[in-house]
Amino acid sequence: MHYRIGSGRLVSYSPVRELAWRVVFEDEGVAGYCYCCNGALATVDEDFDVTVLDSMLVYNVAAMKREADADRERMLTVEWSRDGQQAALRLDGVAQVLIDFQKRESCCRSNFPNFMDDGRGQWRTGSHAWDDAALARFEEETVTL
Repeated sequence: MHYRIGSGRLVSYSPVRELAWRVVFEDEGVAGYCYCCNGALATVDEDFDVTVLDSMLVYNVAAMKREADADRERMLTVEWSRDGQQAALRLDGVAQVLIDFQKRESCCRSNFPNFMDDGRGQWRTGSHAWDDAALARFEEETVTL
């Protein structure tokens, strides 16, 4: 998807029809966030927030606007593993977020936000630290949509 910093929304679905995983990117003018979602938790007509498993900061709009070419068109893509259990969000070809739905964990280059473990073990949110090794493993098994 082509868009400009400060506005944009992209929804990508797992390529495996039996899986209800979704990756959602939203830039509402202040920040760009990526959300990993479970579409089985709600219908399309319900509020989006019901389905969110984790959220990650991709960028702060004010910081991006300070770049010399801030107003240029950007490219946003989501790649999926063949089994539909992992996804990567790329901005201008560079992976910013990596999600593993099976392991219930995600990482992002900003490593933000992080929360204390709620003890329920539903999703790892205590750290979103970037993992180059995980990205390398993911890139061996991807499908670009």
